[in-house]
Amino acid sequence: MIDYLSKYGYTPKAEEIDAKLAKISQNVNNFMTEDVLKKCFSMLDLTTLKSDDTPSSVSAFVEKVNSFAEDYPDWPLPASVCVYSNFASVVDKVRRKDFHITVVSACFPTSQSFLEVKLLECEKAVEAGADEVDIVLALNAFLDSDFEKAYDEIAAVRKCIDDAAAKQGRQVHLKVILETGLLQNPENIARASFLAMEAGADFIKTSTGKVSVNATPAAAFVMCQCIAAYYAKTGKKIGFKPAGGISTAEDAVCYYLIVSNVLGEEWLNRDLFRFGVSRVANSILSAAEQKTIKYF
Repeated sequence: MIDYLSKYGYTPKAEEIDAKLAKISQNVNNFMTEDVLKKCFSMLDLTTLKSDDTPSSVSAFVEKVNSFAEDYPDWPLPASVCVYSNFASVVDKVRRKDFHITVVSACFPTSQSFLEVKLLECEKAVEAGADEVDIVLALNAFLDSDFEKAYDEIAAVRKCIDDAAAKQGRQVHLKVILETGLLQNPENIARASFLAMEAGADFIKTSTGKVSVNATPAAAFVMCQCIAAYYAKTGKKIGFKPAGGISTAEDAVCYYLIVSNVLGEEWLNRDLFRFGVSRVANSILSAAEQKTIKYF
């Protein structure tokens, strides 16, 4: 079994993390500027993942994003719209502006199924137009310390979406959700981060938003430190995506500052940093415009 912490020379240190997060928390209000808020908005994966989503409701959601550029011409568009895999074609048909289609796939949110089923869903999502595929780490393997199986599943999805995208002459990004709230301790968060990056993830993501504990600053800090350690060893830049429970502009700025402090300015763009959100867009707009806005 691979000792990922030794391999990358990184072990989370709780006291150090807590101290740095305390300083970041004290600094959030100083960075609630229009420039930072617009940057955060440009990195949103604007999400609808409801049980009662329909083609009509998803179409209406996408139309809101289409019209946003006209209603708020001084604002950037969000990075993507994130939907269930079966709605990728709906988004592709309706979108008129320049944003990506992100799907949650591979039996999201639990990843509890046969690998063949997960691969088929991912393949069909790419065929339907998905630009980015978010999957969940196979916790049924990882939490039993079967790291090889968890690795192999991610690697299989990586190959699957690459093959499907190649047939269309394009590339698709893979984000791996660690479900940090279920990983029990910071060491497991670090192990899962390194495993996912080695297996082919373009991004590592905190959470599904479907469990009791989702994104936390502490989990985000550990994941970003792992990305930094991986970059130092391999020269490969991996993206970071906090998701689940991010509901205020202050939350967004807190994660922005974590990325800025741990990874630096090079990561503060939509190619390497995303937010998975269904609620925070209006809060960011309201904070920047200094009035209550309920656009999305």
